[in-house]
Amino acid sequence: MSSLTGMLKNLSPQVRQYMVITGNYWAFTLTDGALRMLVVLYFHQLGYSPLQIAMLFLLYEFFGVVTNLIGGWLGARIGLNKTMNIGLGLQILALGLLLVPTAMLTVPWVMMAQAISGVAKDLNKMSAKSAIKTLVAKDQTNQLYRWVALLTGSKNTLKGVGFFLGGLLLALVGFKGAILAMALMLLAVWGFSLIKLKQDLGRSKSKPKFSHVFSKSSAINYLSAARLFLFGARDVWFVVALPVYLSSQFGWSHTYVGAFLALWIIGYGVIQTLAPKITARKSSAPPTGNTAFAWALILAVTPLIIAGALYFDFSPQLALVSGLLIFGIIFAINSSLHSFLIVQMAREDGVSLDVGFYYMANAMGRLLGTVLSGWVYQAYGLVLCLIVSAVFIVVAALLSLLIPKQSSSELSSS
Repeated sequence: MSSLTGMLKNLSPQVRQYMVITGNYWAFTLTDGALRMLVVLYFHQLGYSPLQIAMLFLLYEFFGVVTNLIGGWLGARIGLNKTMNIGLGLQILALGLLLVPTAMLTVPWVMMAQAISGVAKDLNKMSAKSAIKTLVAKDQTNQLYRWVALLTGSKNTLKGVGFFLGGLLLALVGFKGAILAMALMLLAVWGFSLIKLKQDLGRSKSKPKFSHVFSKSSAINYLSAARLFLFGARDVWFVVALPVYLSSQFGWSHTYVGAFLALWIIGYGVIQTLAPKITARKSSAPPTGNTAFAWALILAVTPLIIAGALYFDFSPQLALVSGLLIFGIIFAINSSLHSFLIVQMAREDGVSLDVGFYYMANAMGRLLGTVLSGWVYQAYGLVLCLIVSAVFIVVAALLSLLIPKQSSSELSSS
């Protein structure tokens, strides 16, 4: 223990802050993934339709849009340490609201709890991603890519663990027991974060006006629009349609569904951490919009192949499972590329403004995908969800191609 303490003391302040931020993000993501799986499976078990389940997440995604706009501005004014800790506190509140008697767990009540959780999630994510920009020197672009990929990938790995945990806890201790355990764990993390995070992390030297939340950079606008369609493409079949389809069509148990989706997210996270090596170029130059365009086109093919296999009833279970794994690998690379590009292009002073705007678009994509996932699946089935996914990915690819070919410094000052 003493050797570990000595080793931690020898780390640079930047690395220690990175570890605190990553630890916060990990703990939050674990509860966020578990909560989503708990809500989907528990309310499906109660007889809710796919569209009704999607509606439970409507305010979660909607307030993610609002939070990223306001949160980026707030982080620049009061500091990212405060916005991250506010996010942790709000998630504890959201979990507490779900501990009421079962009779009170109506759709409006759960939507309200999910709305608070949505605010919490995006405050936490915006704070974590923005903070990395402040901890890496301007000329260390490749290190920035590695740190962003590690944070994003490890987060998604733990989100997968959360998916598995949600399905497992629902089977072992029930809905209320799972919620209580997560709330207590997050409460301990929150107390540690309040003590250890630097007080001035990410605070802008100037006091930005609220109008500054809207990006004036064409590069960030195009990247944000691409992010919207990229995540809409994932969630249009992944959020509601896929778990319900696996349960209803293949007869998978809740634990089995949770475990499979957990493994998918874990693998997805691992690939994200490896993205800098996978996309590395001989020139050692960092990725550009052209890189994102190429990888998005590769991704677009996958849902079309899965849709064809399901439509023609060609080994549907094998096609869906294997296709989902391939989709996860390529999507992880796309996501990691986007995450690096926004942090690289964001302004040095008040980084959270640009990152907040970008993740506002990310939340809009999730909102669109979530609603479509319930509606399209209920009305037309999983095949059309996959076709819509492919169309969205092509749009994301074309938008990535429009990102101006400028240096990081030029983009940051534009």
